[in-house]
Amino acid sequence: MAETMTFEASAYTAQGTPREKVALPASLFDGTINVPVMHQAVKAFLANQRQGTHATKTRRWVVGGNQKPWKQKGTGNARQGSTRSPNWPGGGTVFGPQPHGYTQVVPRQVRALARKSAFNARAREDAVMIIDAFQYDAPKTSKLAQLFARLGVTGKKVLILTDGAKTMVHLSARNLPNAQVLPYADVSTYHLLWSDVVLVESSAIGQALAPMAEKELAKVKVKKAAAAPKGSAKKTAKAPAKAPAKAAAKKAAPKAAAKKSAAKPATKAAAKKAAPKKKGK
Repeated sequence: MAETMTFEASAYTAQGTPREKVALPASLFDGTINVPVMHQAVKAFLANQRQGTHATKTRRWVVGGNQKPWKQKGTGNARQGSTRSPNWPGGGTVFGPQPHGYTQVVPRQVRALARKSAFNARAREDAVMIIDAFQYDAPKTSKLAQLFARLGVTGKKVLILTDGAKTMVHLSARNLPNAQVLPYADVSTYHLLWSDVVLVESSAIGQALAPMAEKELAKVKVKKAAAAPKGSAKKTAKAPAKAPAKAAAKKAAPKAAAKKSAAKPATKAAAKKAAPKKKGK
């Protein structure tokens, strides 16, 4: 018997903040990869996308040619019975394509095995990431673009699997190239193999992430502090020192103005008293 494998996936918040790794459910991620079954499922999926509405006109549908174009003998031309004949320009087509269905039915268990194999193939490549929860109140493409940049998946084919239909997430990703949003229950083998990276909402696979612990929050703060530019730290350090100096200058300003205003009248009064005495002498 083949040994079952256990997989772990990187976990992130909806803003791209890293969290501790999460063990993927063993019922789905057990290392099973069946290539022939995946090929059958993908071939059936692509065949079922065909509408089968192609059609050409046989001689029964061509307009005209109800009568013999000329008499059988005497004209020197080859004998002809109708202008709708396939050997006439504009005549009917022989063995042309006709409308028909291309539907291929794959058994439910085979489809489930192919889907499971595709998930395991992506997990083996470390291409499965767990996102805490997508909670968008309004469509915002820039939010998803920033998330892709923080996860380092910009430029790759990204498949987002949500817990149920989430219209806001779908509208946010609609204008991003190589990004597709699907409910987790609706994903097919084709979509999984099309993608380079699979972002799965934690509640969709029954791995609801607990609130961030104090240790995780401390790690995030340390990373933010390390990523902050050096100039901003110096400014924050100098700011408290300047504030008391400014306050002291404001308090001292009224006192100095009062001293100046008190000193000027005194000198003028002294000058007036001294002036008459000089005239009398």
